[in-house]
Amino acid sequence: MTDSSYSKSIEIPNDLVFKNLKSAKRFAIDIGGSLCKLAYYSTVKKKRSLVSDEDLVEDKPGSHIYKVSETDEIGYKLHFVKFETKYIEACLDFIQQDVIGGCHFPNKVIKATGGGAYKYKDLITQKLGVEVDKEDEMECLIKGCNFLLNNIPDEAFMFQRHEMPEYRFEPVDPNVFPYLLVNIGSGVSILKVESESKYERIGGTSMGGGTFWGLGSLLTQAKGFDHLLHLAEKGDHRNIDMLVKDIYGGAYSALGLPSDLIASSFGRAARSAGGTEDVSHKPEDIAKSLLLGISNDIGQIAYLNAKLHGLKKIYFGGYFIRGHPMTMHTITFAINYWSKGDIHALFLRHEGYLGAIGAFLKGTEEADSEKYSWRWSDMDVTGWKENLYSSSGLPSPRAFENPLPRDRSSTFDMFELDRYEKPQVHFPLLLDPASYFPDTEDLTQDHLAMEYWLNCFQDAIDGFVQRAISSQPNTKDAVERAHKFKANYIQKLNELRENPISHGSLTVRSLLDTREQCMEEFNFSDPFSEQKQKENEHALKQLKEYLDTLDKMDLDNRNLSLIEGLLAGNVFDWGAKEIADIMATGNFGFEQAKKKLQVRPWLFDDYDAWAERLKGPPHKCAIIFCDNSGMDIILGVVPFARQLLMNGTKVLLCANSRPALNDVTHSELIILMKKVAEISSVIAGALQDQKLQVLASGQGSPCLDLRCIDHDLAETLKQNETDLVVIEGMGRAVHTNLHSAFSCDSIKIAVLKNRWLAARLGGEMFSIMFKYERSKKVQVST
Repeated sequence: MTDSSYSKSIEIPNDLVFKNLKSAKRFAIDIGGSLCKLAYYSTVKKKRSLVSDEDLVEDKPGSHIYKVSETDEIGYKLHFVKFETKYIEACLDFIQQDVIGGCHFPNKVIKATGGGAYKYKDLITQKLGVEVDKEDEMECLIKGCNFLLNNIPDEAFMFQRHEMPEYRFEPVDPNVFPYLLVNIGSGVSILKVESESKYERIGGTSMGGGTFWGLGSLLTQAKGFDHLLHLAEKGDHRNIDMLVKDIYGGAYSALGLPSDLIASSFGRAARSAGGTEDVSHKPEDIAKSLLLGISNDIGQIAYLNAKLHGLKKIYFGGYFIRGHPMTMHTITFAINYWSKGDIHALFLRHEGYLGAIGAFLKGTEEADSEKYSWRWSDMDVTGWKENLYSSSGLPSPRAFENPLPRDRSSTFDMFELDRYEKPQVHFPLLLDPASYFPDTEDLTQDHLAMEYWLNCFQDAIDGFVQRAISSQPNTKDAVERAHKFKANYIQKLNELRENPISHGSLTVRSLLDTREQCMEEFNFSDPFSEQKQKENEHALKQLKEYLDTLDKMDLDNRNLSLIEGLLAGNVFDWGAKEIADIMATGNFGFEQAKKKLQVRPWLFDDYDAWAERLKGPPHKCAIIFCDNSGMDIILGVVPFARQLLMNGTKVLLCANSRPALNDVTHSELIILMKKVAEISSVIAGALQDQKLQVLASGQGSPCLDLRCIDHDLAETLKQNETDLVVIEGMGRAVHTNLHSAFSCDSIKIAVLKNRWLAARLGGEMFSIMFKYERSKKVQVST
């Protein structure tokens, strides 16, 4: 290959495309005819706030807080970059210049797959000085597909062109197998996947993307594949195809055939060819008819194979798909028609990366799902757009209003995954894990709600900027990084206004989590750390007197007061703007919070059923998902947990593994419970006897996604026969899990601290939600 055969002048921004290249450890590449997908693994340094009970810092005379320090933590990322194959030599040059000497290739080998793996083998060896290990393309596709389905929520979706929402993301099924993978490239391969290692090609057809492109090139003047799809978007196939009504004058009701069903692809063109009149057909109509004919055949063949093998899930991928709405629509229609709605066509947001992911995973420990899970990071995905399409492959709804050719001029796009140190699993007490969605509301279905929440998060951003700066007073670049965080997050909010489904489902949880990711990206890992410690110290001073007050009550009054205490503590939330304004005055305490609460009957009021349940046998084991630091955990959760322990129930306190807002973290909660044990003998004894345990959720969010909790937590729940789930807080119990069903008893408790949301639910500010739901299994048996 000569220098003139590729562009040496292309610019590849190191901070946007090839991130963390100097710490890259391993590469894999999937080389197609048009696009190249590169995967690599890197280590990154992250700032992490630590609290220690070994060194206490005097805050003021007689008052101490825990020492807060920051340390560098090593994190691990998988990076995936997509670029046009014609730029491969320039990209290899860039990697060679920036990596060689710093990158550690195991055995000097790079994994490669795809049709171009042979063609560019010598070039890769020459540029990088490594051996190219060619991997089977189909095996890589399947490994990549399994990886995405197991690790990325909102990866699989159904496409419903004329419905709201157009994209319906599938629940993450903990048992992804078996399924049918239909890979549509030049031809079509149909693979039955039964496990991580067991799969077989059970069918296929030569009528695939190459057929569409080839016949389209012969029949129209289209300049390429994307141009053909653009023509098809504007075409009317009824001018080319013969419909049922063209033959029978209407519907053929005896056979259940609707009048507008295609009876013969290109049939009308054949009829017109026999006439004396010179009839010319529009290229748009030809392209539309061709696309429908090929898609319908692929859909029918896929359905027949699925039915033959008893499979209900069909995933479609390959160059033919690539997130194009017309292609997905025609495939979806075919599957719905032939299966009579019993089977749905499923697509993948990142299906273009399947081969690269699979090649990377071959022979690496990262492929071991028993050791690691991964979470999607959207930090730079939106930096490279394909016209109306995000790099996730999902087009904006605006793409349907004014369809344009898919623009590849942006050259690159990418996405990243962060590694969990432990595998993540579904919460074992969900009634039906396969149908679980964490979010209460999909904002894409409610434009009023979407606009409100996007504006709400944007209006609150300056407060977070100031919080970030004040949390690092001795750091020179804190102001600069805080304003970069602001610009980055506002950019993402604006992108979501333009294309709400660009990052998957759009929910309050996703907006909160994206903000936390942005803060972490700019090294503000825990800006509320010192604030939390001060509030913890203040609350600890009030605990003994409060416990003594509770102990003097009769049991009925005490049980109600414990719930009211949980609610009062939950008011203290820096993530709720109106509450943050009140707390900033410094004149708001636990008793003031109690007075703010709605009086009974509450907005959601199942307290009487809970009080009646307390008269029966105690629960064996309760898990409490904790929310905020300070008053919430110490004066709210601790007394409630203490009473459960006194009743004979084992208690598991579960906190975030990573910081989010002023939520208590696992490491902080361990220290806090040591301090609480000095005040309460019940807590001290329970800790010693392991009747009270502090566990990590595996999450770092103000919300609670029960699709991905820490593996160790799940095992502990099973071992202890947990029969009560308590979810506390607006993020965990209202924005998420409001309608979640469990196989055991559950309590969802929160104070509504947003006026708009409270009004939506039929209440006012400080309205109360107390939902107690009996075990679904118990309900069935009775």
